[in-house]
Amino acid sequence: MKPVKSVVQKTICLILGGGAGTRLYPLTKDRSKPAVPIGGKYRLIDIPISNCLNSGLYRIFVLTQYNSASLNKHVKNSFHFDNFSNGFVDILAAEQTSNNMEWFQGTADAVRQSVRNFAYYDFDYILILSGDQLYQMDIEEMLINHVEQSADVTIATIPVVASDATSFGIMKVNEDGKIKSFIEKPKMDVLSDWSSEVTDDMKAKGKIYLASMGIYVFSRPALRALLNDNPSALDFGKELIPDSINKGMNVVSYAYDGYWTDIGDIKSFFEANIALADDIPEFNMFDNENKIYTRARLLPPAKFSGVTFSKAIVAEGSIVHAKMVENSILGIRSRIDFGTIVKNCYIMGNDYFESLEDMSIPGKIPMGIGKDCYIENAIIDKHVRIGNNVLIRGNDSLEDVESEHYVIKKGIVVVNKNAIIPDGTIIGYR
Repeated sequence: MKPVKSVVQKTICLILGGGAGTRLYPLTKDRSKPAVPIGGKYRLIDIPISNCLNSGLYRIFVLTQYNSASLNKHVKNSFHFDNFSNGFVDILAAEQTSNNMEWFQGTADAVRQSVRNFAYYDFDYILILSGDQLYQMDIEEMLINHVEQSADVTIATIPVVASDATSFGIMKVNEDGKIKSFIEKPKMDVLSDWSSEVTDDMKAKGKIYLASMGIYVFSRPALRALLNDNPSALDFGKELIPDSINKGMNVVSYAYDGYWTDIGDIKSFFEANIALADDIPEFNMFDNENKIYTRARLLPPAKFSGVTFSKAIVAEGSIVHAKMVENSILGIRSRIDFGTIVKNCYIMGNDYFESLEDMSIPGKIPMGIGKDCYIENAIIDKHVRIGNNVLIRGNDSLEDVESEHYVIKKGIVVVNKNAIIPDGTIIGYR
């Protein structure tokens, strides 16, 4: 007699690779949003994949389209299963076919176009995740809740305050956890009609609105019916979810009260990274069970000389001779020379070591950050060459600027990948 399969064994996962990610430009100039480095040694795509693996989900598809080369390479090099496992993390790239010459036009359209590539798998439930969020969730609990509620659709929701509610899809949820109505980015003047029952702790914080996290579980027949009945629908949040409620499907909320942030723009990306350097961050990278999986690199340990650290994360392979590094993250193979001060920064590091011979070429600025620099409120992308005595300082009073080598957005200075910043340059400041 065959053993009964668990709910995770009956589930396949689709992770949406995202579109152009214009709000994260210039970090998305040459890479897709889920491929953007985060936390010093990871990429955004590692977060949803790790949540799946930690929850026992081993059949994972990543749907990609825009600027996908580095994302495809990272997934291919990072996630391998042994020959005796049925597990996989596979790329489903957007493709033109004889029946459809269009690229993915939205989240629902991406799933519709990809169905033919996973329809022959044995599954009862489909988990749909975003590739650009930072959170740690036991997804098995959400799946079990979906089964126990005999749900057609389950939407992960998180309580938010009124000022945040206008940026999300908001659910009206009854006492039984059933979603009865949905509104996309409600205006402040109608928001009072969209509060839901939440815990006393959330009420005390003013978090009385349940926002969609963009995490969905569909029973297989329900997703098939929604896609077939809405052949021109492009988006889950704007079209398929409201239609599932209007059709009278059993749509339920899975209330999540842990840490979750949507990496929407440069400001939120910057703040989410800097928060990782807190003494006890809300997102815990140092967890024995909720591990973050990524590409295994054979790098030497980090090396320091004369530097003072305060609330800093330093990835392997880094060589740091700076004067001070405060409230910052230094990515893999970061190099910072003597006398430099770094505050409130995410230095992404480098993909290779520059040889001593190359660093000694007259007139050439070595890869990394030079001597006696001051860098604050900045994101330094990979392979940047910053000379000596450079001042880079972002602050909220600065106007947005875009130049060949750097961008200023919402007071954050972003130095572009491969940029060269000559000695004595001043960027931002005030």
